[in-house]
Amino acid sequence: MGPLYKGFHMSTIEKDQSTIIKTVKKTFPVLEMTCAACAVSVESMLRSAGGVIDAGVNFANQSAWVQYDPAIATPATLQQTVRSIGYDLVIDEANSQQIQEAAQQDHYNELKQRTIWASVLSLPVVIIGMFFMNMPYGNYISMALTLPVIGWFGRSFFINAAKQARHGKANMDTLVALSTGIAFLFSVFNTLAPGFWHARGIHPHVYYEAASVIIAFISLGKLLEERAKHNTSSAIKKLMGLQPKTVRVLINGKEQELPVSNVLPGHLILVRPGEKIPVDGLVTTGSSFVDESMITGEPLPVQKEKDSKVFAGTVNQKGSFQFLAQKVGNDTLLAHIIKMVQEAQGSKAPVQKLVDKIAGIFVPVVIGISILTFIVWMIAGGDHAFTNALLTSVTVLVIACPCALGLATPTAIMVGIGKGAENNILIKDAESLELAYKVDAVILDKTGTITEGKPVVTQMNWLPGKEKNAALKQILYSLEVQSEHPLAEAVLQALKQEGIQAGAVNNFESITARGVTGVMGTNRYYVGNKQLIDEHRLTIDKTLLQQAALLQQQAQTVIYFADAQQVLAIIAIADKIKATSAKAIQQLQARGIEVYMLTGDNEQTAAAIAAEAGIKNFSAGVLPAEKADFVKNLQAQNRVVAMVGDGINDSQALAQADVSIAMGRGSDIAMDVATMTLITSDLQSIPKALLLSRKTVRTIRQNLFWAFIYNLIGIPLAAGVLYAVNGFLLNPMIAGAAMALSSVSVVTNSLRLKTAKI
Repeated sequence: MGPLYKGFHMSTIEKDQSTIIKTVKKTFPVLEMTCAACAVSVESMLRSAGGVIDAGVNFANQSAWVQYDPAIATPATLQQTVRSIGYDLVIDEANSQQIQEAAQQDHYNELKQRTIWASVLSLPVVIIGMFFMNMPYGNYISMALTLPVIGWFGRSFFINAAKQARHGKANMDTLVALSTGIAFLFSVFNTLAPGFWHARGIHPHVYYEAASVIIAFISLGKLLEERAKHNTSSAIKKLMGLQPKTVRVLINGKEQELPVSNVLPGHLILVRPGEKIPVDGLVTTGSSFVDESMITGEPLPVQKEKDSKVFAGTVNQKGSFQFLAQKVGNDTLLAHIIKMVQEAQGSKAPVQKLVDKIAGIFVPVVIGISILTFIVWMIAGGDHAFTNALLTSVTVLVIACPCALGLATPTAIMVGIGKGAENNILIKDAESLELAYKVDAVILDKTGTITEGKPVVTQMNWLPGKEKNAALKQILYSLEVQSEHPLAEAVLQALKQEGIQAGAVNNFESITARGVTGVMGTNRYYVGNKQLIDEHRLTIDKTLLQQAALLQQQAQTVIYFADAQQVLAIIAIADKIKATSAKAIQQLQARGIEVYMLTGDNEQTAAAIAAEAGIKNFSAGVLPAEKADFVKNLQAQNRVVAMVGDGINDSQALAQADVSIAMGRGSDIAMDVATMTLITSDLQSIPKALLLSRKTVRTIRQNLFWAFIYNLIGIPLAAGVLYAVNGFLLNPMIAGAAMALSSVSVVTNSLRLKTAKI
């Protein structure tokens, strides 16, 4: 698929019904975005740029698509527009992915260092401010320690706030910069010129600990958020890695090794045992079994012989074959899966975080109240007008400090994620934890999710009197050891548990699409399907025949073991349902959640598993793209959809779903795309995850209440509304303590999640 920077395509739009404008649509990686509000800012700036028809920004995969008129706008002008508000656009087509990855890693490392140093320097400032405020030179020591926190480790808040202000915008950075900046400057003035206040009968307080701790706490929150989305594109990279880098091609009868990018339709390609298939094509000679679980999700490899289709990224088993390349490059099925995963990730509109929404209103309101407070006191303050005006306006900004607001969500999320980990639920991002409680439709993959994901022997029924014949079991084991059929492994595992070992087989022969045969001692034996038995006119005991029919009705695969005259045993093989699947599904349905099962398996098997698991809604023969379409259809009905899967074939649907959950024993790609991963294979973790989400969201809402209740009460007091009544003015030190108390309340409330029962 190449780098994240996609090739452009031309389109046309009509303007004034007469002028036709040719437009270009490109996708660019975006750097320096740290929150959902950043994505909104970048998107609005791009849309307002000259020549841009439309634009969209996705915070999850750090990219922007832009449709523009190339006669007016260029990638360079778009980059300049984005840079003007503190972000960057990668326009280097050849190296965009590498540039983005390097920039993200550098940003994460820098943020980590800033957070660590801000925390280290803030600790002694807090100790001095809380316990040793009267120590000699204490204010000077605190000032010296706070200066690098404000001026260097927290500089990004001030730089971003300034860039936002230039365009008439405000966010959390604005509030952090204002409150910490003013608190620091006010404290510096009080440290260097305490006599100004002493002459007016007022003790000069300092607020260094408030300024430094705010920077440290908010930096920690940003670091946690950055870590959560640090590996956003790893799923796409792993999907790309499924395709081999080089292939062996027959050209003019000679074998040549070519880069996969040079393969053309019509090339004849050689595939050896264990190799990945490089492109889509049609088998011409040879036969083998190919693991296509990345497409179908089914555990059984598929037999390939002449005229069978093969697909890029699937894995050949023991045989060898040649095939004719038909679809290469971006036309392969694997390439389409990659594209659809990218589109599913990109189709989600950036979620405007609640705190950022509030900050957008809260910041200008607080600034306005502070300015208004200063003006009112200057007009009506009497003899101490300026003193009281300055104190009250600063007190408003100090008490409105966003520390608790910034902690409200991340602390609850941190504890919620930890609680999930204790219960075998790994949560990758905060958004999924916040959204999961709204889920009203759960889609389950069959293989590896509801079922164990591997074929096992469920029954081995022998002719009467043959059950304890160890010699016959050794013959069966010996034939299956040499078989290349994937079901043979299930039989071997069952017999190994009885301590059976292999013997010598003569005249072994593998019969395509039938089974195997061989001679042991003086007798010939057969292992295979019903067609093999019928073709050799071997007799089947009536009881065994009835048992086989019943097992097939239950969607189990039946293998026959026979000598030269009759069938000696039938072996039933199936992918068994997990012991707790039915109970977990019942728990979900009891909460009013509709459960659906989607599988690439046949209708008979799907119906049998659905009935056993207690699922009413299921679909069989479903391809990866159809799973994603099923999710979209439910979402179009205003349903909040959770997708649970374990395979590469589930990755598109996982990326499309509102909440995506991967089974921990599944593929790496499924776990990378999913926002939650269940370490255990127990589906009962799904109801637990949804309940954890509900309790976490409730805690976040409580935290936001406590974060604001101090402001709702404290800001009017800080502004001096009670002064006219009883002469009360809120001391800035008390304001700082109230701010700290709100933070303590938030953290304490979040820690209550640790003891919550899920």
